[in-house]
Amino acid sequence: MFDRRRVMVAVAVTVLLWSSAFVAIRIALTGFGVYGQVVGRLLMASLVLALAAPLLHVRMPARHDLPRIVWCGLTGMTAYQLLLNAGERSVPAGTASLLIKTSPVIAAVLAVLVLREPLHRHSIFGLALGFAGASVIALSQGDGLTPSLDAGYVVGAALAQASFFVAQKPLLSCYSGIEVTCHATWLGTILSLPLMPDLIRAVPHVSTAAAWALLYLGVGPSALGFATWAYALARLPVAAAANTLNLVPFLAIGIGWAALGESIHSAALAGGLMILIGVTVGRQRGGITR
Repeated sequence: MFDRRRVMVAVAVTVLLWSSAFVAIRIALTGFGVYGQVVGRLLMASLVLALAAPLLHVRMPARHDLPRIVWCGLTGMTAYQLLLNAGERSVPAGTASLLIKTSPVIAAVLAVLVLREPLHRHSIFGLALGFAGASVIALSQGDGLTPSLDAGYVVGAALAQASFFVAQKPLLSCYSGIEVTCHATWLGTILSLPLMPDLIRAVPHVSTAAAWALLYLGVGPSALGFATWAYALARLPVAAAANTLNLVPFLAIGIGWAALGESIHSAALAGGLMILIGVTVGRQRGGITR
C-alpha cells in the first residue's frame, strides 16, 4: 500500500508551487515576454531534470508510448505555458488562477470519456463547490472577468492542462512520475525551440527580479511541481487529484498580495472556505489506490 502521507505531501508541494507560479509568471513577463519566458522556463526545467535523471534511473520510453508522450509535452508543457503567459499579460494572477480552475472540471469529464473513470456524486459536488469558491475569490479582487482575448488564452491553457492530466494518467501505470515528467518536459522544450530568438534578445536587458522569477519557474513549478503532481496522480483518480488544485486560486491571491501588493477582499476568505470544503468532499470517494 502506498504511504498516504507521501501522497498528501506530494499534493501539498504541487499546490504550493503552482500557486506561486501565477505571480512568478507576471514578474518574469516584465523581462522575458511571452515567448522568451516559455523557452527559458522549459530549458531550465529540462536541465534540472537531465542532471537528476541518471540518479533517478530514468528509462527511455517504449516506442508505442511516444505519441502519448509527445502529446503530453505539447499540451502540458509548450501549449499550457504559451497560452497562460499570453493571458497573464493583462489578466491578473488571481483572475488567471480562477480561469485555470476550469481545468479540473474538464479533466474530470475527459477522464470519464477517455479513461472510463467513474465520476461519483461526491466528486461532482466537490468540483462544483470548489469552482464556485474560486469564482468568489477572483471576483472579490475587483478585476472581474471581463471578456477579453487574453482571458480566452487562459481558458485555452486550462483546456491544454486538462488534456495533459488525462493523457498522462495511463503512462503512470508503466513509468514513474519523474520519468513521465522528464520525457514530457524534454519534448515540450524541443517544441519550444523556435522561440529561442526571443529569449536571446531578452537576456541582455532582463532585470534581476525577472531572472530569478524565471529560474524559480523552471526549477520549482516546472521540474519539481510536475514530478510531485505525477506521483500523486498515479495514486489518485483524476477527479480526486484535480479537485485538490482548487486550492491554487486561494493561495495564488495570498501570494500575489504579499509579493505584488495585489488587493485582497474579505470575500476571498469565504471563497477559500468553500474551496476547502469542496476539496474535502470531493476526496471522500476518491481514495488512494494501490
